[in-house]
Amino acid sequence: MKDKITKIKIFLSILAVIGFGTGCNDNQNQLDEDNNDLGVSLVHTTKPIDQSVANRAKEKMIAKEEISDVKAVNTEKELFAAIKVDNFDRFRLKKIEKSIKSDLEKMNPNHEIIVSSDKKMMWELEQLEQKLQKGNTDKKSLKKRFK
Repeated sequence: MKDKITKIKIFLSILAVIGFGTGCNDNQNQLDEDNNDLGVSLVHTTKPIDQSVANRAKEKMIAKEEISDVKAVNTEKELFAAIKVDNFDRFRLKKIEKSIKSDLEKMNPNHEIIVSSDKKMMWELEQLEQKLQKGNTDKKSLKKRFK
């Protein structure tokens, strides 16, 4: 009787190890595929509102591997950027924000730089980028929305 119970325990242990090994392996491949599809949408607008500063900032920020998405909008004197950080990098969120802000301040010394990882800010900037892309906003409304 003890011999049967021991064989059953060994069989179940081997089955559990195989199950855990194959389950974790499949998810890693999926995460690698998701990161390869990342892209930054550059905002091209008409002459009155130039977004070249925001576009350069997006390219600089998305190059960092811990950042998965970036939204940015600029006025004449301000640059507002929202970042999305991968799951485990959220433990170092303040350090990442500080690093990005210092990099952007070096790139654009005459702009006031604001960097946020807030999801609502990401959503608001995405809407603002879409309005700029369509040409539905002017400088005055952009500054008002920025505040």
